Amino acid sequence: MSLANVYYGSALYHLSLWARPPAGLAIAWDRRWPGDAARGAELQAGEFRFAGELVRSRLPPWDAVGVRPEYLAKLHGFGWLGDLLAAPGAAFYNAGEWTRHWLDQCDAWSEIAWRPDVLAERLAAWTEHFTSIARDDEFRRRLIASYTRQAHHLNRVAAKSAPGLPRLGALRGLVIAWTALDHPTRRDRALQRFMKEVDAQILPDGGHVGRSGYAQLVALRYLIDVRDALLAANLDIPGALQSALDRAAPMLRFFRHGDNKFALFNGTNEADSPRIEQVLNRADSKGRAPVSAPYVGFQRLQAARTLIIMDTGAPPPPGSDRDAHAGTLAFEMSHGKERLIVNCGAYRGPSEDWRALTRATAAHSTVIVADHNSSQIWPEGGIGRRANNVMCERAEDQGSQWIEASHDGYEAAFGLTHARQLFLSADGDDLRGEDRLTGSAGQNFCVRFHLHPSVQVSLIQDGAAALLRLPSGIGWRLRAQGAAISLADSIYLGGETLRKSRQIVLDGHVGSDGAMVKWALRREQRVEAKRATDGGDTDGE
Repeated sequence: MSLANVYYGSALYHLSLWARPPAGLAIAWDRRWPGDAARGAELQAGEFRFAGELVRSRLPPWDAVGVRPEYLAKLHGFGWLGDLLAAPGAAFYNAGEWTRHWLDQCDAWSEIAWRPDVLAERLAAWTEHFTSIARDDEFRRRLIASYTRQAHHLNRVAAKSAPGLPRLGALRGLVIAWTALDHPTRRDRALQRFMKEVDAQILPDGGHVGRSGYAQLVALRYLIDVRDALLAANLDIPGALQSALDRAAPMLRFFRHGDNKFALFNGTNEADSPRIEQVLNRADSKGRAPVSAPYVGFQRLQAARTLIIMDTGAPPPPGSDRDAHAGTLAFEMSHGKERLIVNCGAYRGPSEDWRALTRATAAHSTVIVADHNSSQIWPEGGIGRRANNVMCERAEDQGSQWIEASHDGYEAAFGLTHARQLFLSADGDDLRGEDRLTGSAGQNFCVRFHLHPSVQVSLIQDGAAALLRLPSGIGWRLRAQGAAISLADSIYLGGETLRKSRQIVLDGHVGSDGAMVKWALRREQRVEAKRATDGGDTDGE
């Protein structure tokens, strides 16, 4: 334990946090975030499920053993209060009693429960649901006294939060707390610190520096919470805060497929998607998703019902890369509401091996050389050696769209540069790709196309092509030159549980002139797709 932690846990430090608490909070939020009643019912039943782990207990297991810190952080953050209050039965009573139980057990400093981002999440939740949990005078006084002490501690440690979303969240909680405690000087100072962090994390195109749909969702919610706290106090909204909201909301739309759920990049799952519409509605920003996000490093190709989302940027910078994946130049593809080509998703459970597996280049629809990640993945989170020099150009002509991008992630290990070009026709029925490896010879490589579990795939034309069929019956045919086509098993962790899936693999070897793989994915008419499955050739050539 560090000396700072020894000090924070001392009676002297606890005494230093004392301040005369107000009679009540100065703001009352009318616009609460909707809770998940089903999740609240699980809590009511004693099933405390957080960070992919489950503990069954009559009361919240504040000191649960055998779980990861992420579990305890979610539990002590009280972000589940809205879910509990949305459940029927005794949930309303339990919301107050469980908060009282926390004060009995955890009101003195502890490393995880009082970690800046966790403490800030708790204060925000208590502020939002204060009138629901503080129902008698004695408990209200006790709760506000604890709230005040925690706000004073957060004021001292918020800037020491881990970089990225934890720091942004800690400062968001600090603004809310000083607004609720009606302390204008400290509120304004906290707001200045928050806006400085917003400037560092929300890029000019509106994307969050963490480069994922999930990070975008959380960051936008933090912006909304600060704005709503200021509105609840009848204060003006800073122009820079409104500008950040107006940029960030369209970028949240950017990361959605036609089913309105997230694309699976950098630790994001479909399961993160239910709150998208809630957050967008609260943002009050009508801006459309951009087609190009050069600062955050993503591109969209969209024609008719076909949508491509491609990672064309370097991994997030150190400090914001804990959940980053080694998926440079990977893409996902959907047609209408049906997903076709995907990445494998993100693992949220206790196994570090599974987490590393889903972060690996092989779990993404891109090129992998010699089974080697394009960026080095640290087991504890974060990226080491990385693809730094990532270039991208985009062009359009009469509805057809091109992207050409390259990265140097294989330069250090193999002396190779990977370049990928995608072309989408104006009718959305023809996607063509070209993957090139230039530099030193001698390495094997493969181009992976991970398929959504709902897609059926088979080799046709004596193994020269693959036919993909969506649940609607629509077929897509993939052909390739410069590599051998095969099918392999895959996994899909885009939802709540692991599902088996398939992938198309194009295997090749880098020769003295490098390697070039050209491939095409063309939509088939339904009757033609059926004939091809039955063994017929539908080329018409």
